[in-house]
Amino acid sequence: MIKKAEEILKKIFGYNSFRPLQKEVIENILLLKDTLVIMPTGGGKSLTYQIPGLIFEGLTIVVSPLISLMKDQVEQLKELGVNSLFLNSSLSQLDYQYNIEQIKNGKVKLLYVAPETLLLEKTIGLLEKINISCITIDEAHCISEWGHDFRPVYREIATLKPKFPKAVFVALTATATPQVQDDIANNLKLKSSNRFIASFNRDNLFLQVVEKTFPLKQTLNFLEKHKNQSGIIYCFSRNQVDEIYEELDERGFSVKPYHAGLPDKTRMRNQEKFIKDDISIIVATVAFGMGINKPNVRFVIHYDLPKNIESYYQEIGRAGRDGLNADCLLLFGYGDIRKINYFIDQKEGREKLVAKQHLDKLVRYAESYSCRRIPLLTYFGEEYHQENCGTCDNCTRGKSDLIDITIEAQKFMSCVKRTGEIFGAMHIVDVLLGSKNQKVLDKRHDKLSTYGIGKEHHRDVWLSIANQLIVRSYLSKDLDYGSLKITEAGYDVLKGSEKVSGKLEVKTKFEKKSITTINYDKKLFGILRTARKNIADKSGLPPYAIFPDKTLIEMAAYYPQTEKDMLNTHGVGEAKFQKYGAKFILFISNYCKKFNIQSAPTVSYSKTKKTKKTASGNKKLRHEIIGEEIISGKSANEIMAEYKIKFDTLLEHLLKYSYTVAPVKTKGLDNYLKCSKEEKIKVLKLWEEYGIEMLRPIFDAMDEKVNYTDLKILRLKYLYQKGN
Repeated sequence: MIKKAEEILKKIFGYNSFRPLQKEVIENILLLKDTLVIMPTGGGKSLTYQIPGLIFEGLTIVVSPLISLMKDQVEQLKELGVNSLFLNSSLSQLDYQYNIEQIKNGKVKLLYVAPETLLLEKTIGLLEKINISCITIDEAHCISEWGHDFRPVYREIATLKPKFPKAVFVALTATATPQVQDDIANNLKLKSSNRFIASFNRDNLFLQVVEKTFPLKQTLNFLEKHKNQSGIIYCFSRNQVDEIYEELDERGFSVKPYHAGLPDKTRMRNQEKFIKDDISIIVATVAFGMGINKPNVRFVIHYDLPKNIESYYQEIGRAGRDGLNADCLLLFGYGDIRKINYFIDQKEGREKLVAKQHLDKLVRYAESYSCRRIPLLTYFGEEYHQENCGTCDNCTRGKSDLIDITIEAQKFMSCVKRTGEIFGAMHIVDVLLGSKNQKVLDKRHDKLSTYGIGKEHHRDVWLSIANQLIVRSYLSKDLDYGSLKITEAGYDVLKGSEKVSGKLEVKTKFEKKSITTINYDKKLFGILRTARKNIADKSGLPPYAIFPDKTLIEMAAYYPQTEKDMLNTHGVGEAKFQKYGAKFILFISNYCKKFNIQSAPTVSYSKTKKTKKTASGNKKLRHEIIGEEIISGKSANEIMAEYKIKFDTLLEHLLKYSYTVAPVKTKGLDNYLKCSKEEKIKVLKLWEEYGIEMLRPIFDAMDEKVNYTDLKILRLKYLYQKGN
């Protein structure tokens, strides 16, 4: 049956190969084994139940928590020619009854329902009379009391198992700690052997945390680097949303607000405008986003601190769902911690303790000077072994700019000691700066020897020093009150027996990653995007339901002008081609005639053929130069010395070259391999099975015996073999 699944993948969805774990999950479901799937946002969860749903004889029910999510999924499936419907409170009585008749007559393959609707006696009565092959529970973390979005009604879904004994049960979520995973599995009585956990790492997201100094100005500077791109700005409160919206609107940004205080119609209209690309930016509270499946969100800004890592991960997960690069910025300030702590203090007992722990883990993530992915993925029970992720502010900054900050550390900790180790960082900084505020004067801290000894640095620099001392365990911080205490390691610094390296500048620079490593014609992409918007508006659909940005980028890179080439483009299945193929071929053909451009061989992102130079005539990028140097016969050592790069960086450049220009012969890199000949042969075979997008599945399949550097070399070797 997996061959049938592969046919559907290509014919209906327009994809050439499965993404990591999709194939294994689909095989398990087709064998009628209850399945738990933990897969990150944008990892392709929907396909794992939609494809079996098209193969099964009976109906597949999909339990979804939000009306907007159901509507979006059904619209996209109908565009692909798949018979699907939803049942929820948004339907008129006439439409509801029509959908019921369609279900009774066996004309539906996938039915989307809210848990409340599914558990109604009349719904159960209807479904008991027809053949139910599969019951899928989306956003399954809602089942767990340990999850961040617990919904008691979700736990009742398990009561349906005896009523539908022939149906296979599938639970899916993107955010679940090991504890939440166990709770879901226990509730649905799922066997551990049927649990599939993909990597939580979204390597297309660039993660950065910046000290919150002048947040509006920082936001404007960031938006300047993301002109005309789609993005979300998350704020803590409704008032904050309104303020930011008004500021951006006055400056001419394409923006709307979203929060629970707005009238329902206004809120839904603003959401619709964002989904349909009528506006670029939505400023929102956390009430926004769970039902949004908009793939081309290019940035997420956290104007205020989220409550916990799960919320943060889910919110940044709304960016880059199309697999292209996106930027995630968190503005981090201690005032936000106090605000969240105020609300946590309203809780009691265990609930309060758990909230404090969650907040502390998020603060440690924000204060970290190591790779951002280490604390983020560790939280979800995943080990991260890569030395440098290359897609977070800490990894791209490097260690070369660390300086000796021992004197500053001693000044700060001396002040902590002299004030009695009962005050937080803000008060310590006030004393160091010689502040005349009432608290300092009332406590007579203006009489201390440390009063005013830190005037050489700005307040934000001292707060940054405090962060660094906490992260490195020279200071400990009380979770309830924020007061600082000197640790044993801190006393070593005070005595002068240990040096401290760190930074004295505040992190305010914003990084911006290009959307993709593929070279594409930006002008043609703009034309195709406008055409897509016009078609979508006439059809009453969001633009991504026609074609996602990833598809338009491939069209703008390879100029497909025949049915064969268009069908070989990512995301173009037969139904989509019949509806829109001729229109897009016409736009591309006219453009190519105007600029005298020949079609390049069309290639999916999962393939590797030589790309055509774009009409815009871009200069050679670093990975193109390095790829040509390797091909010309230069050794890896010579290139690393010439360009002052590490071996891992060299491999990253060669991977980009292999994807966007042509595969490179890796004979000269064999000397760097540490694995055995047998392991090498086995890894090369595993690429076929798992795909080349992620290293972790191969690392696990080899029982962690082949290191990540070897896997990167062997991936290049595999690409060269496939390319030839």
